[in-house]
Amino acid sequence: MFKFMSKKGITFTLSAVLMMGSLVGCGAKTDTKNAASATPAASAAASAAPKAELSGTVTASGSSALLPLVKQAATEFMEKNPKVTINVTAGGSGTGIKNVADGTSDIGNSDVEPAAEYKDKGLVDHQVAIAPFALIVNKDVKVDNVTKQQAADIYMGKVTNWKEVGGNDAKIVLVHRPDSSGSRTLVKQIILDGKEFTKDGITQENSGAMKTAVAGQSSSIGYVDTPYVDDSVKALKIDNVAFSEENIKNGTYKLFGVEHMYTKGEAKDPTKAFIAYITSKEFQGKQVRDLKFLPADLLKK
Repeated sequence: MFKFMSKKGITFTLSAVLMMGSLVGCGAKTDTKNAASATPAASAAASAAPKAELSGTVTASGSSALLPLVKQAATEFMEKNPKVTINVTAGGSGTGIKNVADGTSDIGNSDVEPAAEYKDKGLVDHQVAIAPFALIVNKDVKVDNVTKQQAADIYMGKVTNWKEVGGNDAKIVLVHRPDSSGSRTLVKQIILDGKEFTKDGITQENSGAMKTAVAGQSSSIGYVDTPYVDDSVKALKIDNVAFSEENIKNGTYKLFGVEHMYTKGEAKDPTKAFIAYITSKEFQGKQVRDLKFLPADLLKK
């Protein structure tokens, strides 16, 4: 029943078995090596995967002074991110702060810091520009310069005729912004030293309407941020200093505001990405200046 192999045959068979085992072992090592080298490649491929496309709606309300800048940024951002819609409205800084605190806006645009009642609402400040402001008059006004005190006296109703400050004999027509306006608050803080405006005069709801009213009303005076200043009105010097970047930097022109975009808590996309776009070096370096604002970090340099 059993067959016996010769010694030579046994030797040949053992060699073949050992060779097959060696080949199997080499194959196992090669597979392990390939498997190990595949892991970093897979990780690299995963990390190179494109980020999810931004989508959603952002609502921003508040300062009409800041409106031109936010609208321009929104237009550019939506072109780059077609699945994002950004709705921008004015209403005044007070309205913007109230809206973001209430959760009815994602962003509250403001020329001024929030009132004390909002200090515990979790608002986060994003400073996006510096806006020079100017006192503007109708072009028939024969005055080019006022002192800060004269400007205060005009808006407090103590000076009522242009001849009292070196101009022609004409009653001064005051144009105001509403109480919710950050521009009004800024002028009150800087020019009136916190004192109250006279109730005489007319009120315009936004910066564009303010400029139009002053341009169309003889002997009138108002105030806007300088992106609204054009050749339809005349900007006054204050204490013989005209608004300019250099005069703001050297401290001789004081009527300017830091422009804020407030969010309730830390912003999330797409709001976060939109604010990042506005504060980016590219937008701050070109578009901000093109729109006659100044970069947010101007006074930090």
